[in-house]
Amino acid sequence: MKSKLKAVAPKAAKPSKPKILIFGKPGVGKTWSALDFPNVYYIDTEGGADMGHYTTKLEQSGGVYLGIEQGSLDFTTVLGQVMALATEKHPYKTVVIDSITKIFNNEITKEAEKLDGQGKKNEFGIDKKPAVALMKRLVSWLQRLDMNVVMIAHEKPLWFKGEQIGETFDCWDKLEYELHLALQIVKQGGSRVARVRKSRLLGFEDASTFAWSYQDFAERYGRDIIEGTVSQLVLATEKQVEDLRKLMDTIQLPEGQMAKWLTAANAETINDIDTEKADALIKHIRTKYINQGE
Repeated sequence: MKSKLKAVAPKAAKPSKPKILIFGKPGVGKTWSALDFPNVYYIDTEGGADMGHYTTKLEQSGGVYLGIEQGSLDFTTVLGQVMALATEKHPYKTVVIDSITKIFNNEITKEAEKLDGQGKKNEFGIDKKPAVALMKRLVSWLQRLDMNVVMIAHEKPLWFKGEQIGETFDCWDKLEYELHLALQIVKQGGSRVARVRKSRLLGFEDASTFAWSYQDFAERYGRDIIEGTVSQLVLATEKQVEDLRKLMDTIQLPEGQMAKWLTAANAETINDIDTEKADALIKHIRTKYINQGE
């Protein structure tokens, strides 16, 4: 009897660059420390980091600035920038989105106004659907991006049964589960401290604290990883996409099979699959569904 088990032998994985969420009250040093990361592609949705001392620091780090005039408040524009960073050759090693709160909430406001203008009843949560869909797409591309990612969020109260039990980040509530690390930045006297709120990383245990600075973070995570070279994602060629579409028209797949393949490839459409996964998928379909007639 042919086994149905699908697991394969573990492979030596290349250490991935950090994908982190930081949040805290205004003035605790979230932006200032983020600009110390190497070669920052800084997406300023707040319009608050265009002052001289910020831009000078950004320039010294080998970074560039994308502000409101360049479209940073438009979620689709930001998504397009991340896709370009993933697939084009460039000198940048870190992308900072400051703040992710602003564009997420801005998208919710736009949808609420749209629904209101159409005379539609704004059911609870319905105005969040487009913003959440865009966040899921953004996170998917950030995970594929071979760059350090720092997403900066506002802080808001955390409530339970009508009582405030702490603080949390102001954004899509599942965001912290999609990233390597979520840190709350606080002031203690004249120092800034990072509290680990959610972690998938060794050396960053939940509820632990450490001095918040790029230097301290880099020493813990691995400076060689953070400051290492960046590689580009090579998407499927036009021929590969055409071959996949032809195969899809030729065979009848089990319901939901294509969605499973796309999820495994961390892609939303066939065009988003990278060239290696596209090649592997073409060979798999031909072997399993064409050559064997299954």
